[in-house]
Amino acid sequence: MNKEKISTTKAPVAIGPYSQAVKANGCVFTSGQIALDPKTNRLVEGGISEQTHQVIRNLSEVLQAAGSSLDQVVKATVFIKDMDDFATINGIYSTYFTSAVLPARSVVQVVRLPKDVLIEMEVVAVL
Repeated sequence: MNKEKISTTKAPVAIGPYSQAVKANGCVFTSGQIALDPKTNRLVEGGISEQTHQVIRNLSEVLQAAGSSLDQVVKATVFIKDMDDFATINGIYSTYFTSAVLPARSVVQVVRLPKDVLIEMEVVAVL
């Protein structure tokens, strides 16, 4: 199997020993993205709406660097701090993921996320 590291300055730099994404066998596997502004590497201001938009923009940039896009996502995993934010996240998510075949998706409430963000998301996409 050939593996290729994907890296872009248009998304936050990895804050640990991992790649932003890995391309293998016609798929792109992203690491979890949080709501960091790639220009400052700081958490965006605001609440769940602002963080959700930033997370999806970051994922989009990583996918583009790999030669894919949000339209090519086949699986999304969403980690949230508070299930009460589900409706807001779902509304925003549905404006980015609009293809005829929507990705399979899991949403899980967790106790804590890196940098105490409210949401983290990872995706698998095809090329």
